[in-house]
Amino acid sequence: MTMKPNLIGGQWLDGERASRNINPSDTRDLVGEYAQASRSQTEAAIAAASAAFPAWSLSTPQQRFDILDAAGSEILARRNELGDLLAREEGKTLPEAIGEVVRAGNIFKFFAGEALRPGGETMPSVRPGVGVEVTREAIGVVGLITPWNFPIAIPAWKIAPALAHGNCVVFKPADLVPGSAWALAEILHRAGVPAGVFNLVMGRGSEVGQVLLDDARIAGISFTGSTATGARVAQACVARGARYQLEMGGKNPFVVLDDADLGVAVNCAINSGFFSTGQRCTASSRVIVTEGIHDRFVAAMAERMATLKVDDARLAGTDIGPVVDERQLAQDLEYIAIGQAEGARLVAGGQALPSSGAGAPGHYLRPALFADTTAAMRINREEIFGPVVSVMRARNYDEALALANDTPFGLASGIATTSLKHATHFKRQAQAGMVMVNLPTAGVDYHVPFGGRKASSHGPREQGRHAAEFYTTVKTAYTQA
Repeated sequence: MTMKPNLIGGQWLDGERASRNINPSDTRDLVGEYAQASRSQTEAAIAAASAAFPAWSLSTPQQRFDILDAAGSEILARRNELGDLLAREEGKTLPEAIGEVVRAGNIFKFFAGEALRPGGETMPSVRPGVGVEVTREAIGVVGLITPWNFPIAIPAWKIAPALAHGNCVVFKPADLVPGSAWALAEILHRAGVPAGVFNLVMGRGSEVGQVLLDDARIAGISFTGSTATGARVAQACVARGARYQLEMGGKNPFVVLDDADLGVAVNCAINSGFFSTGQRCTASSRVIVTEGIHDRFVAAMAERMATLKVDDARLAGTDIGPVVDERQLAQDLEYIAIGQAEGARLVAGGQALPSSGAGAPGHYLRPALFADTTAAMRINREEIFGPVVSVMRARNYDEALALANDTPFGLASGIATTSLKHATHFKRQAQAGMVMVNLPTAGVDYHVPFGGRKASSHGPREQGRHAAEFYTTVKTAYTQA
């Protein structure tokens, strides 16, 4: 099998070694082999980006629009092909994977438009005859480090605004899922990105990622991943005065009140907790249910879970695909054992499955639902990042809100209710960056800001017009008439 190379300074370059991309739905299936960049190759990518920055930062809005728009158009035209690749390498179901590809294409289209809308202000000075201009300029070379759970959408929402605002990019995708990242790099290369403006360096975080953190030529790092790694990113950036944007963990709550529509509540909880195999930072792994509806809700959840099909991600009718790899599966099973040891009642699921319905070996797990849990349990404190949901009982709305906010994280929060009073109060009082009422906590539209508070996020928001806050710096200029 031919090794897929890195893209450095406009050239496709092999690495000294390759990583093997394995299909979690069928571990006999090798998706591809992808070059691992060395330290010297990563430094070469940074040098190429630095050399390309002066011209690219002064490129016309039309040039940037044309490239980003062409990339978005190709992504959308190839949605089925790219969705199949994504499902094959990451394990989310094919409909979810195609939806993620469509989102990536729309993100590029949106930021193509943003390239034509740089904005700015012109105003008179308080001094006679003096004019003031306030503009935004690119910050320089940015290092983008992305996770494995959204292998095309998250790279898109970092790369597209970086390029739209005139920055040059060194992109390090997650080592576990390089296929979608490589396909995206190839699309951008074909769309006409000048040499050095966009660079792909695949490889280990301890090697490639560390170079990005340490190199003074990197003006900013945008990172999505674990809380522990995010802390190291922040420390490295602070030490040398670089910008940083961090999207990290979540332990998101979903509140169900007595007045909720039971069907809506169950659908939201199933989607929020189990879709994408629970492997998303916006997943609601804590469901807080008031007493009047608690027992009916738990019974309805168990009944609905019995209908969910766990199988090959690319098979029609699959509701839940495999866990991404054996390490994540082991972590999920460990937390299920911890929950049982802590006294939580396992209502449904939680068993590993050795194979798909067709007998292919894979990393399968039946979604797990716990009841009779307390806020102090580890399964309610720590991010599991798998299809494991625990239910807590609350006496009333006030206690439910307090339990929802009782977490060091603050990414997403949701509520099911037919009460306008409670919905309005919850939107204001939920300590989260994103709040959903009668909807799953499954992320946000591509044109609005994404991010959280507390230990979930640091730095400016991603996506939408707010992305300019990270990728640009403000300049104030005076002119004497």
